[in-house]
Amino acid sequence: MRSVAVYHAVDSHTEGMPTRVVTGGVGVLPGATMAERRQRFVRERDRLRTLLMCEPRGHASMSGAILQPPTRPDADVGVLFIEVSGCLPMCGHGAIGVATVLVETGMVEAAEPETVVRLDTPAGLVTARVAVREGRAEAVTLENVASYSHALDQVVDVEGFGPVRYDMAYGGNFYAVVRTEELGIPFERAEKQRLLAAGLAVMEAVNTQNPVAHPEDPAIDVCHHVYLEAPGSGARHSRHAMAIHPGWFDRSPCGTGTSARMAQLYARGLLGQGQEFVNESFIGSHFTGRILAEATVGGRPAVLPSVTGRAWITGTAQYLLDPADPYPAGFTL
Repeated sequence: MRSVAVYHAVDSHTEGMPTRVVTGGVGVLPGATMAERRQRFVRERDRLRTLLMCEPRGHASMSGAILQPPTRPDADVGVLFIEVSGCLPMCGHGAIGVATVLVETGMVEAAEPETVVRLDTPAGLVTARVAVREGRAEAVTLENVASYSHALDQVVDVEGFGPVRYDMAYGGNFYAVVRTEELGIPFERAEKQRLLAAGLAVMEAVNTQNPVAHPEDPAIDVCHHVYLEAPGSGARHSRHAMAIHPGWFDRSPCGTGTSARMAQLYARGLLGQGQEFVNESFIGSHFTGRILAEATVGGRPAVLPSVTGRAWITGTAQYLLDPADPYPAGFTL
């Protein structure tokens, strides 16, 4: 057996969405902050992301996280979030998966009934409160980064649909929130290809006609997520399909998307501080969110959200790269 690299990982899924937690083989990435590490990783080591996320080791909807030493004294673990779409500032389902893996593998000392793990992410500090019983991580509550409504009642001209209304919100990534009634497509699994195509078309229109940028971190400057809101959704229980670049659906209810959705509902006066919000994914899994407090982002009104979900370990692996492998950076089809 030959290999020029060996990467150790613990695979998990969070409410249906995979997180491949890379625990060894990468080394310490350069950068004074996780945001700097993310930017340098994108420039210098993106082939590692595609090797581990894309085929043949991954698949078209793969997601993962690379564990790192923290760059700030108030954090326990640094995390770089990777997936087929790129290297994310923050990933809620991934953070829940990471916290579960850290507790259940013994990489952090577990205490019952709650183990607190502070994650140093490119988007900022995220606190994971892990409910532990008999060594099992029964649920994880994330105290996420400040989230805000970027713009309400926006309109873009979408190819094949004409003018489409949307709200833009940030919860660790940017999200365009679109009602499926705007698109004239039934919210059904049988219509998944039409829904996905519509979401990607909205994404393209937003990034071309009305691009976004985070007021405190200009490197966060793209919308790669479209929240396709199902009919009948409200501020207590919302159903959605999350279309993600370059062309797949989030299987989980999406943690940063849940945060962005709560920020949008709060800005519209529909969701109050402390009220429970249930966000349901396209496959029927759930996250529960709450707004913990008010905040500001670049002078804009914002909220501090929490998101609760569950994850399960699915396996452990060592991923190899044979020097004769014709696809040393993986591939997409």
